[in-house]
Amino acid sequence: MTSDASRDALHALPARAGACRVVRADRGAVLVVPADDLAAPAQRVGLDRDGLVPRADGTRVPPTVGDVVDVVPGDGTVPPQVVGVHERRTALVRDTAGRTSLEQVMAANVDVVLVVEHLDPDPDPGRVERLLTLAWRSGAQPVVVLTKADLVPDPAGMAAEVAAVAPGVDVHAVSVTQGTGLEPVRALLGPGVALVAVGPSGAGKSTLVNALAGREVMATGERRADGRGRHTTTHRELVPLAGGAVLVDTPGIRGVGLVADEDALDATFSDVVALAARCRFRDCAHEAEPGCAVRAALESGELARRRYDSWLRLAREAAWQARRADARLAAQERARSRRITRAHHRDVRPRS
Repeated sequence: MTSDASRDALHALPARAGACRVVRADRGAVLVVPADDLAAPAQRVGLDRDGLVPRADGTRVPPTVGDVVDVVPGDGTVPPQVVGVHERRTALVRDTAGRTSLEQVMAANVDVVLVVEHLDPDPDPGRVERLLTLAWRSGAQPVVVLTKADLVPDPAGMAAEVAAVAPGVDVHAVSVTQGTGLEPVRALLGPGVALVAVGPSGAGKSTLVNALAGREVMATGERRADGRGRHTTTHRELVPLAGGAVLVDTPGIRGVGLVADEDALDATFSDVVALAARCRFRDCAHEAEPGCAVRAALESGELARRRYDSWLRLAREAAWQARRADARLAAQERARSRRITRAHHRDVRPRS
């Protein structure tokens, strides 16, 4: 780690800093490559003691995979150091769901979010809806990839069922072992396109990444006796793919706290939102109000009870997380004000 004086010297030399892309983030350091040469060998670069990097607005954040950062090179006496992080075009964010109510950026500056779900065992529509909401919230394009199509008798029918809970999203059933269904996924791999794969352990994300990369870049594991597969990826890493694209593989998600806004929920549940727009009253709670189109759709079977319940559950969870985040930000602002006040009192205190 560098001393305070060394850090001050580094931060005073922004003109020397070069833009790099973070390909892996570890505690206290990141692996980076030049932003204009993602196939170059990665270099390990240190962070400040707290692991945070300043942004243009003055806030400090931990860098994540996909970030573009400014790096000051070492000179033999001072090691290379990250001195700034650029504004993120997109960010895939999850709630840590812990007592600190912190948010974790899983990947930055991605263009496509691959929601990877297995067909064997049966796909979980609620998990697909949750991950799609995270994807819509990120600002990137969501795409659903259903793996292990060779293990089920009717992959097309199962894909149609998943597509029913993913309005406006392309859904592809693939078999990596047989090499089928991968063409529309490979079509996403344009030059400079960044993708991130998210999904549960055992969904075949690493196997999919290897197939898209055309070589083994991620370890894969055997399936467990219950068919769910073993967790193999333990970190997030930016992997170069054919044609100049890059992909972030992520550890399997057993449970992910939702960070969402109204627009993201509306995109995931656009069919429910369209029904709600037909209700007689604009502030309809969809309980016992006359002229409720949502209740009518539930009674007729047009809207499945499971999907309606999922919509309500995710909306409540997103609202709860937003309240926690607001409380945390308010506490941070109060702490910042106290620090400024204490510093002011120290500066104006009469010297003896």
